[in-house]
Formats: sequence, structure tokens, C-alpha cells
Amino acid sequence: MNVNIENVDFRYKGSSKEVLNHLSINLTENKIYGLLGKNGVGKSTLLNIIAGLLKPNNGKVMVDGEESWKRSPALLQKIFLVTEDFSLPNVTLANYVKMNAPFYPDFSQSMLNDCLREFELPQELKLGELSMGQKKKVLMSFALATQTKILLMDEPTNGLDIPSKAQFRRTISRCMNEDRIIVISTHQVHDIEQLLDHVVILSQKGVLFDMSTEDISRQYVFEYRSPQDMGDVIYAEPSLQGNAVMAPRGERGETQINLELLFNSVTSIRE
Repeated sequence: MNVNIENVDFRYKGSSKEVLNHLSINLTENKIYGLLGKNGVGKSTLLNIIAGLLKPNNGKVMVDGEESWKRSPALLQKIFLVTEDFSLPNVTLANYVKMNAPFYPDFSQSMLNDCLREFELPQELKLGELSMGQKKKVLMSFALATQTKILLMDEPTNGLDIPSKAQFRRTISRCMNEDRIIVISTHQVHDIEQLLDHVVILSQKGVLFDMSTEDISRQYVFEYRSPQDMGDVIYAEPSLQGNAVMAPRGERGETQINLELLFNSVTSIRE
């Protein structure tokens, strides 16, 4: 399973502004991608194009060899999109599953139950009585339980409290498998930086950055330094602990990736 995005241009009808401009990315299975970018660079638009809800003006998005916009039934069974804004019908969870699970041949009730348990939600639920945060947990649980080959999530941690964000990370990790592609678009970078296998940063100019977390860790360090130790620094921000810096790794040991620092570095240098 792979997703090939080839020279995609897109603008909304009635607008002269290009949202996506000659965008090319290749997404491969067994990876969790972080899709980052400032407001308005087309992250949500790109997810909708991959899901087949929008058609590129130019270029192609090929999902497992099929153009996504054609929305063949076989292809739709492989994709689930969790949008940032959504609504759920005023029905029980059991009825929601009964109505929607048949569209996904690999749907797993046991996985749904496991996800609900991780989110500390009962299986007997009336969706109309839930808070927005609870509804988001239910929708993400159902999305994971479909076991689609491609799972797209737009700002999934918005509206979740701190314990729920930790539950989200555990749930995603538990439900990942080797033939699945998960793409998470978010501004809440600290919520997902421990999850990711690959980072893609978009701008109005296209793809600014496209690298695996393994390669990022191999090439760069993220640490705090004194003003006297800034010789090889690529990017720095002042903080209470000293200067937060991104620098070439060289002979230094591996450090945890700081996605916010990486994002700020890339956008300040390459935009």
C-alpha cells in the first residue's frame, strides 16, 4: 500500500489563489506521518484530496494504483478520514456501528472495544449525550476499528484534555500495524512527536521538509546551550533553560526530537 502525490495543484472554485502548488509526496505503509504547516498551506485540503473528496486541478493522487478522486468502492473501503469538524447522529453507539461498520470489511468490534476502554468510555453510549471531546474519542475509536489501510486525521487532539492526549498516543500505537499508513495533520506538535515515523512540513511554496524521524535523529540534535556554545547552531530560541537549539549531531549522542523547534527552524530558513 502506498500513496503517490504527484505534482498536485489545487485551488477552490471561484478563487485565484493556489492552495497547493506542484506538491509531490510519497507515503508508504507501516509509517505514521506528521503533516505540519502554518494555517492556510493546504493540510486539510491535502487530506481531503487523498480521501477522494476533492479532485486536483492538475497532477495525480494515486492510492494503491488508483486515482483517489474516482472513489471506487474498493478504494473507499481502504480509507478513513477523521475531520477536525464533524457531527455524529443522535443514536446509540451500537446503532452507529450497525449502520457504518458494513462499509469496512476488516472492521473489528474487539478493537473498537479496546479503544473505548483505553479512552475510559463504556460500550453502551448514546452519541447525542456526549461532550465534543467524548465524541472525538468515539469517532477515533471507530476509525481505528475499521482497520483501513489509510487513516487520515485532521487535528485529532484538539479538544482533548491532557490525560486524553496520552490515551490517544497509546491507542494509536496499539492499533498501528505494518500495512497501515496513518497521517496526522496538527498544530499541536508536542501531542504527537513521540508517535511519528516521518515528518512532512508544507508551505505555500510546497514541501519544505520531508524526512523520517530516524534520519532527523541521525542528523540533528535538539538541546539547550549557553550563549558561549552556539558555534554550529542551525536555529536557536531563547528559553528559561538557556537557548533551545537545533544543531548538526556530529559526534553527539541522540536526543529526542523537538518538533516545534524543527518546525520553526525549517520555516524560518526555507520559506
